[in-house]
Amino acid sequence: MASKNVDIAREYFQAVQNGDLPKVGELLAEEIVWHQPGANRFSGEHKGRDAVFAMLGGMMEASQGSFAIDTIHALMGNGDMVAASIHFAGRREDASMSMDGVDVLRLKDGKIVEMWLYSADQAAEDAFWGQ
Repeated sequence: MASKNVDIAREYFQAVQNGDLPKVGELLAEEIVWHQPGANRFSGEHKGRDAVFAMLGGMMEASQGSFAIDTIHALMGNGDMVAASIHFAGRREDASMSMDGVDVLRLKDGKIVEMWLYSADQAAEDAFWGQ
């Protein structure tokens, strides 16, 4: 089961990197719960695929389309959980961020049902996104 879930996580990250939103939507459960870290305008618990897409759209707008996961270092599975070691970055006129992170995905029946994100420098990410 863990290797199948790692394959699904790989599909998800590739779709994110390629901007394939229909594929991302296909892999996220309609009832997904997304735990966005920090103390910024996007932080908190987002419930449902529509809420997650609204948050991600806001991030793309705030970063002038530059926010991206540019590297997936490793994907590791354990039962219905997958941990991804990643690097992400974003910039806008007067600010930028670039850091490692860990995304933890819980899968059920081939869909991502829950996501926890961790940032290497949460204070810098909070400053980038702002309130």
